[in-house]
Amino acid sequence: MKVLLFNGSPHKEGCTYTALTEIAKTLKEENIDSEIYQIGIKSITPCRACSVCAKIGKCVINDDDVNNFVEKCKDFDGFIFGSPVHYGSASGGITAFLDRAFFSALLSGKMDYFRHKPASAVVSARRAGTTAALDQLNKYMTISEMPIISGRYWNMVHGASPDEVKQDLEGMQNMRILARNMAWFLKLKEAGQNAGIELPKQEETVFTNFIR
Repeated sequence: MKVLLFNGSPHKEGCTYTALTEIAKTLKEENIDSEIYQIGIKSITPCRACSVCAKIGKCVINDDDVNNFVEKCKDFDGFIFGSPVHYGSASGGITAFLDRAFFSALLSGKMDYFRHKPASAVVSARRAGTTAALDQLNKYMTISEMPIISGRYWNMVHGASPDEVKQDLEGMQNMRILARNMAWFLKLKEAGQNAGIELPKQEETVFTNFIR
């Protein structure tokens, strides 16, 4: 079993990375593999809402790594999306990236890369805006039928530098608790599948609006 740890920070080894590495270390102790995916500093084009992905099977924008990421996700059993807090929300990079990744997966028929796979969000901040950013990231998962894994507290760390994040003992402990809960859920899911328990039945999607 393998978990993808998504680093939505422009800093490769900053505060968000520090939280994710604590998770990776604990997952390894639980015999769960992991890999950190770094979003980097390249510009991410936002979703154009063109819906061409429904026709061609992937996002029409090809000047970044979104399509490669979606294909990569089919080989992972769980996900943790990490982001710094920028102006009370997730980073602009991760927002643009995940908007296109999840929307193109939905319209292209690739939602099984995400559906029913456990996921979680973690955020890092110097001071505030963490819960708003977590709410934003959690919405990608709840609209995609992904079980959300929690820690003992909201999944956040505080600090203006990696060294300060390491001093956030409660936050770092929660990263370890989150990792153990993720490992536990993955093992339960595997045991259930081995016992013949099938995934939930899929219904045809119904779209409605509020105009009568």
